[in-house]
Amino acid sequence: MHGVARRDGSGIWSVGALAIAALVILPILSVLVLAFAPTENIWPHLIATTLPRYAANTVLMTLGTGALAAAIGAGAAWLITMYRFPLAGILEWLLLLPLAIPAYIGAYALVDFLDYSGPLQVALRETMGWTSARDYWFPQVRSRWAAVIVLAAALYPYVYMLARAAFREQSAGSYEVARALGAGPFGLFRRVGLPLARPAIAAGAAIVMMETVNDFGVVDFFAVQTLTTGIFTVWLETGNAGGAAQIACVILAVILALVALEKVSRRNSRYYHSARQPRPITKVALSGAPGWIATALCALPVFAGFLLPVAVIASHALDRPETWVSSGLGRAFLNTLTVGGTASVLTVAGALFMVYGVRQTGRQLPKLILPATTIGYAAPGAVLAVGILIPVAAFDHRVADAVLWLTGRDPGLILTGSAAAIVMAYFVRFFAIAQGATDAAFGRVSPSLPMAARSLGRTAGGTLREVYLPLMKGSVGTALLLVFVDCVKELPATLLLRPFNYDTLATRAHEKASLENIGEAAPPALLVILVGLVAVAFLARTSLGAARR
Repeated sequence: MHGVARRDGSGIWSVGALAIAALVILPILSVLVLAFAPTENIWPHLIATTLPRYAANTVLMTLGTGALAAAIGAGAAWLITMYRFPLAGILEWLLLLPLAIPAYIGAYALVDFLDYSGPLQVALRETMGWTSARDYWFPQVRSRWAAVIVLAAALYPYVYMLARAAFREQSAGSYEVARALGAGPFGLFRRVGLPLARPAIAAGAAIVMMETVNDFGVVDFFAVQTLTTGIFTVWLETGNAGGAAQIACVILAVILALVALEKVSRRNSRYYHSARQPRPITKVALSGAPGWIATALCALPVFAGFLLPVAVIASHALDRPETWVSSGLGRAFLNTLTVGGTASVLTVAGALFMVYGVRQTGRQLPKLILPATTIGYAAPGAVLAVGILIPVAAFDHRVADAVLWLTGRDPGLILTGSAAAIVMAYFVRFFAIAQGATDAAFGRVSPSLPMAARSLGRTAGGTLREVYLPLMKGSVGTALLLVFVDCVKELPATLLLRPFNYDTLATRAHEKASLENIGEAAPPALLVILVGLVAVAFLARTSLGAARR
């Protein structure tokens, strides 16, 4: 068998899979090396000055956002699953819409709407006859609590999707027994529904908290100093890459702690269905005031997470139509298509090669390394930027020096002077999405088909090209779409790795909004939202198909 494997070229697939895995894992290893062997150790200075504030804000933001998103997502999922009320069928899918809007765009809209010169306070002053801010009290908009609300409104769908699936999978018999024992609506949720769905809710809350740790756009716009903003401060303002790597290590420790916490919370909370198909839950009809209260409770997160941001951004985009034809927007749009499209194609191709290579080889090392390649998705974009830019810049300088020595001409910085570093960051960050989609697609292909192809003399590459890919084109297209959408929305890694004067839609929206120019930030923000809506529409269609089956 080993001789056959060698003749079939499985060794090449194995080496290729290991090379791709090394490329994905390299930035994390680079961060660790830079942190523990920095050119200038600023650990004592960080610990004595800014690190406690960064860490405290990060912990408070993470816990607050996770708890609020879990409450919103689980509550909405419970109402949608257990009750019939006005507009419930429409709200079931509208509750997914905030996924289309990056949280930093929601932050721009909230500040514009609630600020002193915004429509809400203007309307209050006109209605009440107030003339200045001294005449009334209004909560501080740019604050930590506002950042928590914005992030929770944008991220709660992660909890909602998992909790809704968990509630649907539960048997109606459990609730009937609880009702017979005298449990009311709240008792059913607290004693039956919540314990059974706790693993799913914990998994969704963990995703929300990891996204909160990764966030830069919201906390920067609201002037909340977190570990992620600390990386930008230490690296860009003081030029200390080692210090940035040390803060990045703290972020990695927080992420690993969240992953471990999520696994521990689910370890002793496993529930199983009987061998027979569970009887589906019969929804309880809510009419009158209770029904409309349920409608309002489910509509509120849709309003805060989607309708309000879209309305504010769209109004600015329509008020200033000339911003749609600016050259900067056109360049940002083309740059976004270029880096996002290139990264999505390379990421999915790399995932296909790696997953197929691991399946082809009988060696254990590639199989052991495969799960480790998902760490990039958990690592924040700012952390990956630190791990990518330093070694890539060093490599760039060596190549430029070698070319200069050989030819007498300076080629400049080939990788860091172009968008190649951004593409690499996207590749590492979103490789887990492509890997998961392609691995699941390979698993759905009957083993007899590739075996028949091999018996007819097809090589491993020919089998992949002629058998697997035609059967997997739907899953491959899905992976391309999801990776591309995430690339369009990614902000921290793009800000740190982009060349001079190189904008994407996300960075242009962030820069214009940071300068309080919401009018020019609106067109790129609206384009990002439209791209996100494509992914949400596809996700809703997939979820609807799964629910019908």
